[in-house]
Amino acid sequence: MQLTGDRFTSETAQLGNDISTLPNFPAEIRAPAGTLPGVSSFQVHFADYDILTPGDAPNVLVAMNPAALKANLADLPAGADIIVNTDEFTKRNLAKVGYAVSPLEDGSLSEWSVHPVALTSMTVAALADSGLSKKDAERAKNMFALGLLSWMYSRPYASTLRFLERKFAKRPELVAANKTAFQAGWNYGETTESFSVRYEVKPAKMLPGTYRNITGNAALALGLVAAGVRAKLPVFLGAYPITPASDILHELSKHKKFGITTMQAEDEIAAVGAALGASYGGALGVTTTSGPGVALKGETISLAIALELPLVIVDVQRAGPSTGMPTKTEQADLNMALYGRHGEAPLAVIAPKSPSDCFHAAIEAARIALTYRTPVILLSDNYVANGSEPWLLPEVSELPDLQVPFATEPNTEDGRFLPYLRDPETMARPWAIPGTPGLEHRIGGLEKADKTGDISYDPANHDFMVRTRAARIENIPVPDVEVEDPDENARVLVLGWGSTYGPIGAACRALRQRGLPVAQAHLRHLAPLPANLGEVLKAYDKVVIPEMNLGQLAHVVRARYLVDAVPFNQVSGLPFTAAALENMLEDVVKNG
Repeated sequence: MQLTGDRFTSETAQLGNDISTLPNFPAEIRAPAGTLPGVSSFQVHFADYDILTPGDAPNVLVAMNPAALKANLADLPAGADIIVNTDEFTKRNLAKVGYAVSPLEDGSLSEWSVHPVALTSMTVAALADSGLSKKDAERAKNMFALGLLSWMYSRPYASTLRFLERKFAKRPELVAANKTAFQAGWNYGETTESFSVRYEVKPAKMLPGTYRNITGNAALALGLVAAGVRAKLPVFLGAYPITPASDILHELSKHKKFGITTMQAEDEIAAVGAALGASYGGALGVTTTSGPGVALKGETISLAIALELPLVIVDVQRAGPSTGMPTKTEQADLNMALYGRHGEAPLAVIAPKSPSDCFHAAIEAARIALTYRTPVILLSDNYVANGSEPWLLPEVSELPDLQVPFATEPNTEDGRFLPYLRDPETMARPWAIPGTPGLEHRIGGLEKADKTGDISYDPANHDFMVRTRAARIENIPVPDVEVEDPDENARVLVLGWGSTYGPIGAACRALRQRGLPVAQAHLRHLAPLPANLGEVLKAYDKVVIPEMNLGQLAHVVRARYLVDAVPFNQVSGLPFTAAALENMLEDVVKNG
């Protein structure tokens, strides 16, 4: 289903529609087929106008078996189309999910438009002369379904056929079989009378330029590549595979020609240690992980804070605690990113708002890390990491210049090198590559003496260094938060961060269309916070903060700005729906 959804999305992107996707799949490598926990789904929303979410309620459900029908039926509005693979509605498969009687026969689906299609048997029949076994032929039924949907929505399909040629290049018989199954699905749609409507969705009006469909993880990886190019530095990724961050490692490993080195370490601690060592040696050190891995990396991140070296830590959040739900989304690592280290250990934290924004967030994380010699935690999450949307390719020359000078000579009049003598503007210490003649200096985790970097147990020096490290982060200039308040008469502000941008934006847009004024502001920089945030919050009668956690940003806002922010929380492993936020905000706007 993920492959089918990905190909339909690619076809749609090539046509020029705006798109947003929501892959949803089990955490198990081989989830039990035909059971509710084993359902894998892929939701895609496309339109000829700007859209912000994968949609709340699908117009069409393709149910490949009873489990898929039962797992997704509650999401469908009345009148939606359900395409059902009738071959899979056997007594055994029905019993697996608790159906005593087939829903295709008991009238329980009367409020929807049901299209029974013998997907499996028609696929096998289409491949009767292929020489494949019945079992292998059945595996092509997803291509039959893709062909049918491609016909139904007038999608171009030449790229899918080319994809099949590449994917099965070593198995010509599978290339032919999948192409045949796809064509059979298309032909079925063309000839059957089961579908009275065929849809045509025109391209969306977008800014001119070259676009590609991109996932958040792929965009983040390319952002790190671009950061290395613009900094004129090698990029080193130390990573241990973990869902849902592993795709960043996979993508970066393809780009060695841009000075990218990737290392799959034996564990999370080794991964971050190698990344910090790379930064010490003059590279841009990066490590990618999810929440459990950030916990393991904590001691080395604290070491990076003490050493004041650049380091980018990418946390693609997932539902926790512990192993939690690895393939489901959550925003519950904010507290850990802000405070999850021993001692006073401040660092910068930023969060992308959408799949394509991951590219620019990665560049911003690298800029802050390199300029201010600090670790930066980039908080993505499963929703934006695996979701996709059109991305306007930027001009490389228009990306920020990230070059920073290395120390090359002593920085005192008497010819000494002081490793903690700070830049008066950035408060960053010099970055000296090991082995540079005359710049020998001590590093380590013990407290440093101001300027010299020598080991110090002096109480006054420790107080000074702690406050200096905190001030270095707090004084990083970040852009002011912008407020979307078209009529400038809203009394309610919705404040979000990270992947809640799309659902919040869609809900606010719907309310304004109904004449209910509401303002929206979204945070990319979470540490330090924008300088104007307090002023913005106090300009509204009510501040609402939707989060996929139990109110972590709301706690920060209430504590720091003494604003009675109202949290609206969800920890279901799924993103907010725009409808749920719209209903909640309507009540707040009308009743205060």
